[in-house]
Amino acid sequence: MSLLVVGLSHRTAPVGVLERAALTGEVPTRLLHDAAASSTVAEAALLNTCNRIELYADVDKFHAGVAELSLLLAHHSGVDLEELTSHLYVHYEDRAVHHLFSVACGLDSMVVGEGQILGQLRDALAKAQDEHTAGRGLNELFQQALRVGKRAHSETGIDKAGQSLVTFGLEQVAAGAGEIAGKRALVVGAGSMSSLAAATLVRSGVTDLLIANRTPARAERLVEILGPDVARTLDLAKVPEALADVDLVISCTGAAGVVVRAEDVAAAVATRTADTPLALLDLAMPRDVDHAVHEFDGALLVDLESLSHAHAASPGAGDVDEVTRIVADEVTAFGAAQRAARIAPTVVALRAMASDVVAAELGRLDSRLPDLDERSRAEITQTVRRVVDKLLHAPTVRVKQLAAEPGGASYADALRELFDLDPAAVHAVSGTPVGGRPQPPGGGVR
Repeated sequence: MSLLVVGLSHRTAPVGVLERAALTGEVPTRLLHDAAASSTVAEAALLNTCNRIELYADVDKFHAGVAELSLLLAHHSGVDLEELTSHLYVHYEDRAVHHLFSVACGLDSMVVGEGQILGQLRDALAKAQDEHTAGRGLNELFQQALRVGKRAHSETGIDKAGQSLVTFGLEQVAAGAGEIAGKRALVVGAGSMSSLAAATLVRSGVTDLLIANRTPARAERLVEILGPDVARTLDLAKVPEALADVDLVISCTGAAGVVVRAEDVAAAVATRTADTPLALLDLAMPRDVDHAVHEFDGALLVDLESLSHAHAASPGAGDVDEVTRIVADEVTAFGAAQRAARIAPTVVALRAMASDVVAAELGRLDSRLPDLDERSRAEITQTVRRVVDKLLHAPTVRVKQLAAEPGGASYADALRELFDLDPAAVHAVSGTPVGGRPQPPGGGVR
């Protein structure tokens, strides 16, 4: 597999660009299919979160792959290619693996160490599997990334280095609008991030919580989980008038436009009698709360842009270095395993050829010495096979060792050339048609 990653994130693009590039509705699925259908791509997966869009692909040509994936990102995001290109990053082969493993560990997150990314990676793989755009290569890669992420969280204190985006956002809210406990709160949305926000509010001491969602049934299910003594549903159309009756609003929907308008916030602020400002935590991309609210007296807006600035100024975590070492070790081990796996079909094909030669020579022996007794024949057979095994042992063991090193694929080519192996035989062992690529296997996310 020749892994290529093309993407943009909070590290390379301002929130305004990420907001415009956000993929919603059926767009991610269409992008995934178009990427997989590209002439340069064999497999594709899309990691699409509130602060990153990344295409992972198995490509046969680097430059053509970068050009094609960049064009597709521009086309489906609606951001002009020339503008988008300045914010894109490209990783290839081992660097691409290193990037994915770092993402899985939370090292590349806006809030370092947050664990939500593991669920997002799992969803990305499941989506690619469901849409039949991921094959054996990306499946193994993402499965290993998930294992590396779990290892980082279980073996280090990276969880303490950062929190979920929700927790970090609420800390910023508390710093500007007072303690969360006892506040009257409204959560707009009922997806995974909104559900996490609602659960976090309850754990933080909120006992009066409204849940508004475009699909009332999802809001009702969330209320059932949280408990009707703490939470209740609210018609989405009544959100503007409810702003005056709450202290905190958290919004994270998949809407393409503004959900909480500036004029509604202004009206709510004008009627409030509380000493603390109306706090709004906007975790959506594109934004749910009108940016103009930042300028309002009596309102505190914390959004992804302000969270990015706040976290950039926070102290680093001592466990980050340890996780970085884990990532480096895992990338080396994964690369060695992948390179060793590439040569395995060649080694198997070589031994199969040797077995065929032995069988042919023993058959010739039978025709020349038909009266040879069974005991003598068995001894000769064992001797010939032992000789062949000993001759092949050292080169096959050594070539596996060499193949595990960077550039090791060339040793497989040398082995095929030296022993004049039939390419069809090698491809038959690997399950790859001559001139083609492995077909995606079945199987779900583990």
